[in-house]
Amino acid sequence: MKTRLSLLAGVISLALLAAACGGGSEEPTETTSQAGAAEGVVTLQGGKEFKSILLPKFTGVAVFDQANQGAQEAARELGVDAAQFLGPTADNSVAGQIEIVTNAATQGVNAVMISNNAGDQIEPAVKSAVDAGVKVVSWDSPIPSGEGESLFVAQVDFDETGTVMADMALEILGADGGRFAILSASPDAANQNAWIAAMKEALKDPKYSKLELVDTVYGNDESEKSYNEALALVDKHADLKLIMAPTTVGIAAAAKAMQDEKLCDKVKVSGLGLPDEMKAYTQNGCAPQFALWSFTDLGYLTFYAAYGVATDQIKAEEGAKFKAGRMGDYTVEKDPTRDNGLRILMGPFTKYDKDNVG
Repeated sequence: MKTRLSLLAGVISLALLAAACGGGSEEPTETTSQAGAAEGVVTLQGGKEFKSILLPKFTGVAVFDQANQGAQEAARELGVDAAQFLGPTADNSVAGQIEIVTNAATQGVNAVMISNNAGDQIEPAVKSAVDAGVKVVSWDSPIPSGEGESLFVAQVDFDETGTVMADMALEILGADGGRFAILSASPDAANQNAWIAAMKEALKDPKYSKLELVDTVYGNDESEKSYNEALALVDKHADLKLIMAPTTVGIAAAAKAMQDEKLCDKVKVSGLGLPDEMKAYTQNGCAPQFALWSFTDLGYLTFYAAYGVATDQIKAEEGAKFKAGRMGDYTVEKDPTRDNGLRILMGPFTKYDKDNVG
């Protein structure tokens, strides 16, 4: 009996593998097999026709390049066409993102994966794309209303982000606390706004009572503007002790500004940054502590999710489960930060200081 079952399992696996090889540009990997899948977890069948666009807020930023590397890795594993890595410039990010989503429907694209930088302004373009059969999966920064979006791949829990930033501010400034300001990306970046809101909520805890948030400014994720905004904060607030920048461009620019002006002993920098870019500032004390997650993994997971949704293998509904290659199993859940949103939560954070920054 045991031998019969083994033979039957082998026949089923071969049939699934053969079916999976019907399309796409490369041979799919073992992700096409159902063997070993946990109960209720969909193991995606690779090799299906799938054309996609990975749309960052804008091009020229290291973390988005890393996300692209992860997406292309997933495409190779699934044996499907590589995603087009297509984005606007920093100067025309909002209009550029809207244009790219609008045009996707006429280009035969099956899915657009967007790190939204246009707030709810992106809605009409997304709705038009969805009406034309394009699936829209957001990552990094969602559509605030959730309209038109199948899923949001969240890098971390947004409420946790607020607590992590509040904790880092407290650890850097110590029990006596002090005044600090936020240097964010852009006013329309939903993720940045949610993290700032979560931090303000976290600061209501009595343990943060000595921390005083005095200002929030925006560098538009441009190095020069972020650098100048950091210096303007110091000029405006003579007793400022910390700049919290939840943006990899902003934190590096702020740290450089404090270093160039020899202000590292007076004003510290923290937030979300890339270890490679922050190493020197962490070791010299300008940015004693910061946090981040893997953008490569975020791009990888996003591609798996978009492929699954666009090929009707993953249902965009609460409780749906799927296996995302090397990253394991994920579940679609209600987004606690948006009434109409569904999310897949990647997590977790890594905190960096001089002991682990490399």
